[in-house]
Amino acid sequence: MEPNDATTIPATCTHTHLFPGAHCHLQGLPDPTAFAATPHPIDIYLRFPDGAATDAELLTETPTGPALKVPAYTTGAGTAIDAHTWTVRDITATGDEVELTIGTKDSA
Repeated sequence: MEPNDATTIPATCTHTHLFPGAHCHLQGLPDPTAFAATPHPIDIYLRFPDGAATDAELLTETPTGPALKVPAYTTGAGTAIDAHTWTVRDITATGDEVELTIGTKDSA
């Protein structure tokens, strides 16, 4: 699986699954500092360190603030991960990347 088009932003995650406190690093944004200050909805291609990957969406117009909508996927070890929408606790520019810090599973 690869990004579906030129507007999809690649991201690497620090763990094989998401959980509160996990980090994903968005790469290739034209102005990381401006995006971190004023995020907008984007399509993301998440890559996990075990080789698993999936499309996702960063949503910004949710009642709880920014959220990462991730469909169901399977880890490299074969573990099925259900679809979830995660709150995004923090969005920070770090050099030429933007780091998302995952919050809690959204109840919606």
